[in-house]
Amino acid sequence: MNPQDYDVPAQYRHWVGDPAEDRMGPFFFRIEQGAVYSAFRVQAQHCNSHATVHGGLLMAFADYTLCIAANEGKEVSVVTVSCSNEFIGPAVVGDLVCGRAEVTRRGGSLVFVRVVLSVEESTILTSSGVIKRLRPKP
Repeated sequence: MNPQDYDVPAQYRHWVGDPAEDRMGPFFFRIEQGAVYSAFRVQAQHCNSHATVHGGLLMAFADYTLCIAANEGKEVSVVTVSCSNEFIGPAVVGDLVCGRAEVTRRGGSLVFVRVVLSVEESTILTSSGVIKRLRPKP
């Protein structure tokens, strides 16, 4: 998927291999100097009856960003152990929702991550999670 087809800046790229995220989003990410960023452009299909992005979709996008930060955008399988979200503000059709992730601790298999989702300069959701890196199957 080309991010520009969804009015997302060209420096973002698509994570291949998760059809649920593709149907919900699609979502995109970039890694710049070790920092993880994510983005998606709000379409009508993302909204609830209040004409704002559905909270479940924002939580899924936050989880996507947590996981990209945990695996550093590499082909490493991860699963979410826990995820807490706080809703701060809305997003509407046409908005570019952007995420910024910060790894707070990286252990043997667990990664602790915080994410802030925003539209322009306004925070719309904060999230923190514990992500488990899975060992490759022999």
